[in-house]
Amino acid sequence: MEKSKVYFTKEITPESIVRIYEALGKKLEGKVAVKLHSGERGNQNYIRPEMVKNIVEHVNGTVVECNTAYDGARNTTDRHRELMDEHGWTRYFDVDILDSEGPDKVLEIPNRKSN
Repeated sequence: MEKSKVYFTKEITPESIVRIYEALGKKLEGKVAVKLHSGERGNQNYIRPEMVKNIVEHVNGTVVECNTAYDGARNTTDRHRELMDEHGWTRYFDVDILDSEGPDKVLEIPNRKSN
């Protein structure tokens, strides 16, 4: 069994993220999705768009996100887009909210427990 390679850097900068990607020796071609967490409203603990701008541009990527299944600022497409605007994502990138076209699939869960 082949061992996994682990890449590590103490330098956390937009430039170092590109260097880490290049160290992989792989080139992404075609449509590239860059899945990120756009951040919750009121929470400051998320990666800022400025941090990943270089790598998204380097791979010619599109930032992708999905709406949440729980209440909050990301549970509908309109609210999610508003939050992505507030957090600066749309200032730098094309953003695709993958489940923006409904309807949502709702599954019945037999014998489920309620809170």
